[in-house]
Amino acid sequence: MKTIEIIGYKRANLGKADSKKLRNEGMVPCVVYGEGEQTHFYAPAILFRELVYTSEAHFVKVNVEGTEYDAIMQDLQFHPVSETLLHVDFLKWTAGTTIKMDIPVHITGQSPAVQNGGTLIIKRRTLSIKSLPKNMPEHIDVDISKLEFGKAVKVGDLTPENYEIQDAPQASIAVAEIPRALRGKSASELNEGEEGEEETTEA
Repeated sequence: MKTIEIIGYKRANLGKADSKKLRNEGMVPCVVYGEGEQTHFYAPAILFRELVYTSEAHFVKVNVEGTEYDAIMQDLQFHPVSETLLHVDFLKWTAGTTIKMDIPVHITGQSPAVQNGGTLIIKRRTLSIKSLPKNMPEHIDVDISKLEFGKAVKVGDLTPENYEIQDAPQASIAVAEIPRALRGKSASELNEGEEGEEETTEA
């Protein structure tokens, strides 16, 4: 997994007024914690673009005035209207200790149901993963090539490698919904719709 460096500076004051001042200057208030300690700091907002606005998970090397921490993003806060990044919590980790991260889902393949006019609904865009840092994936591929009308790809359908998925096995990740125009048809009619159209055309 790729590591992104965040270079920050210790905060002298922790009040709301100081946080607002930092944000007005293009900075993001942050805290890194773990092992009974916590360090409050701030970092330029521009450094978070590759870390926050991405479809991949990343480790973070937090550098606060020369002191480095291996960390992961634990929590993000955004402004409800402007969606400006307001605050970031980082959690320290060590190589031999398991960690939990929300890992993005990547949909792969073409669903027969979608090809026949169905609507793909993504129920989960991330999955909670527990593993050693060395085994943590950047993303999780979810294949929908066998997804038929009214069916779902569930957490239990995945085969994790060297990591544990914390979400419930019965939880849906992607669902193929039947559009209103096609409701009332049988499952075989829906799933073979494309083949039926081809046969009619040839005839």
